[in-house]
Amino acid sequence: MFIRDCWYVAAWVHEIPDHGLFHRMILGEPLLLYRLADGTTVALEDRCCHRHAPLSLGKREGDCVRCGYHGLMFDPQGQCVDAPGLDRVPPKACVRTYPVAVRNRWVFVWMGDAALADTALLPDNFSCDHPEWHYQPGYLHYDTPYLLICDNLLDFSHLSYVHENTLGGSTRIAQSKPLVERVPRGIRVTRHVPDVPPSAYWQSFHPFSTHVDRWFIYDFVLPGTLLMDSGGRPTGQADNDMSDAVRLHSCQTLTPETETTTHYFFQQAYHAPAPNPETTATIFRGLLAAFEEDRHMITAQHRNIVLAPSTPMLPLGMDLALVQFRRLIDAELAREQTRSDRATSGTPLRTISIQPQQETPHAA
Repeated sequence: MFIRDCWYVAAWVHEIPDHGLFHRMILGEPLLLYRLADGTTVALEDRCCHRHAPLSLGKREGDCVRCGYHGLMFDPQGQCVDAPGLDRVPPKACVRTYPVAVRNRWVFVWMGDAALADTALLPDNFSCDHPEWHYQPGYLHYDTPYLLICDNLLDFSHLSYVHENTLGGSTRIAQSKPLVERVPRGIRVTRHVPDVPPSAYWQSFHPFSTHVDRWFIYDFVLPGTLLMDSGGRPTGQADNDMSDAVRLHSCQTLTPETETTTHYFFQQAYHAPAPNPETTATIFRGLLAAFEEDRHMITAQHRNIVLAPSTPMLPLGMDLALVQFRRLIDAELAREQTRSDRATSGTPLRTISIQPQQETPHAA
């Protein structure tokens, strides 16, 4: 079961062609995304109401989409406006539409009640589109449930072992105790790791000759987005001295494709007045290698879970953040069920208007 009344990332902006059609499965629902002539992105159910063929196998005609099977054509509001061979288009000939918001190069879709879609709930992924933060965008597909990846991101003690030769480099990361706090719609995790060797990942683009003091400070917000400030400076250097520091900001988000598969959108940005193509490429290669280590471990974990799904896991103290986040999910699911029950009984619901493509200023 998934939270539905929230924003999920459907794509990076560059994935959606200017004149073509783009398909992506989200929460088990097939979506078609495309851009109108004015640049606005729209999302329709990728399933023709006639014989359920994917509309993404059809073609664009202006701002409309014509089904490639029997030729029904749908406008951006999902209404059929042409049905070849029929004198009149049936009023019920339509497909579902989804609210869309574009924020800092992420394309979001609202999968639940469209009347509740609210851009105030979008995460602050500012470094995805900021003149002083530079990165190469990434995407991975997981053959695992998205919650297992959430668990991984909520407990960085695994950096000491899964990423021993990449992002980690010291068992002190696992030994350090994070501060876990509640924030609106999520969890904040703060972990400081002083006087440790720099990771091999860092050494590839910012070599250190001394030990470093590392920090990881991130919010993990519903439905599954990590927004992280991380970095490190030579051990003993003043906290406000960033002259020889690694300073990174990462935006990572998980969108369930199905109950057992996941879309993973990510970037790790470095702070600089102008981009350095070599640094950008080196950071991306190192990050991708580390995330492949995660995928290998989590996929193997999932295979074991499938073998014995009723076998309980042993909760440990390091699970505090992921346990709290699971509780947030359960609470949100319960609220959605309550709203659904009220709607069924006829109790009025509060509605929120939305301007799907409107941007808000990003944080500095």
